[in-house]
Amino acid sequence: MDAGSRGHNGIQLLLTAEQEAQQIVDAARNSKSARLKQAKEEAQKEVAEFRAQMEADFQRKLTESSGDSGANVKRLDKETEAKIQHLKIESNRISHDVNKMLLKHVTSVSY
Repeated sequence: MDAGSRGHNGIQLLLTAEQEAQQIVDAARNSKSARLKQAKEEAQKEVAEFRAQMEADFQRKLTESSGDSGANVKRLDKETEAKIQHLKIESNRISHDVNKMLLKHVTSVSY
């Protein structure tokens, strides 16, 4: 083999090695790109699931608090009515004594 032929083979070897290296780099880039795309899709899926869970929790709490609100209003109405009835009974019970005391103080004259 002469020097020119060896040089040509050397250049051909370098070109082949460069092409193989470029293929390896391209494959690595494609693989990285695919992994990033997959990671992004998984993250979006997780975010959507988290958002759905938070929304469901919010709606559940909203429903529970609304239900409690209605029950609380009814309970408070019942308690208020009971207190009003108690006050009416007590005022009727002592109204005669209060009237008697007021009449005594109004009709008595102090010198």
